Amino acid sequence: MASGFFQKQIMMRRVLYSLIPVYAFAFYMYGWRLIFLSIFVYGFGILTEYIMEKRKKRKVTEAVLVTSTLFVLSLPPATPWWIASIGIIFGVLFAKEVYGGFGRNIFNPAIAGRLFIYITFPNIMTQSWLQPGNFGRAASDILTSATPLQVLANGQSFGLFELFFGLRSGSMGEGPIFLILIAAIYLIATKTASWKIMLSTFLSASLLTGFFSLIGIQEASYPIEFLLSGSFMFVTVFMATDPVTAPKNETSKWFYGIIIGVTAILIRTFSLFPEGTSFGVLMGNTFVALLDTAFTRKKVKA
Repeated sequence: MASGFFQKQIMMRRVLYSLIPVYAFAFYMYGWRLIFLSIFVYGFGILTEYIMEKRKKRKVTEAVLVTSTLFVLSLPPATPWWIASIGIIFGVLFAKEVYGGFGRNIFNPAIAGRLFIYITFPNIMTQSWLQPGNFGRAASDILTSATPLQVLANGQSFGLFELFFGLRSGSMGEGPIFLILIAAIYLIATKTASWKIMLSTFLSASLLTGFFSLIGIQEASYPIEFLLSGSFMFVTVFMATDPVTAPKNETSKWFYGIIIGVTAILIRTFSLFPEGTSFGVLMGNTFVALLDTAFTRKKVKA
């Protein structure tokens, strides 16, 4: 990273370091598709921030590298390059730069970009899956629609081994739960991400999923598999804990995680969208200012 072009941000570099194993695993599983989409995502993400920041004579932040990495890893592997480009431009421009740039945005740019193309191009974004582990084969030969969440929605089980080690179809970076957990430990140990947000998100989602399982809701028939499927763990560790858009107050972080966890499971279970974690983070972002205000003690004048 050229120091003359990027604004140095130690915390953002730690997030990038934690994502390297996940990115390498995604490359092993999906090969050139990841590299191909990365070229457009990083290129348009950096260019968008450069154009906006140049007017204010400021450098491009290293945070845009984190945004671009999270965004490309959250994409289905067969996502068309032009849709990926639209998504990252929207995320950086409308969820970050229009608010004044780094530190001023209230919504996570990677989440905003992902949801924009998810809602705008639902058919493509919910059918662009590839069978993992087919490095180098043509995409047309290995298309598949059987993601773990779709299997569970039909009331069928899915192997815990495949889920934990990422040996299943889905978005490119959401699969390797074991690497995501290692990244979580690193981020918590380096005080880069909040363990309170991770824990409250996971616990609230687990309790609600367990409740739905007890009352016989088909999608939650296998609660452990349900939580390990989709992007829940990936988003919980890397996106919900974004230091810019997450609460600053320690008490607020617990309620923020609960909002994300509950919203994610409700949307997963009852809406037409098979994945709800991104909606959960967006909902949590919306309430951050209110939570911080509610739980920040006002100084009493003497």
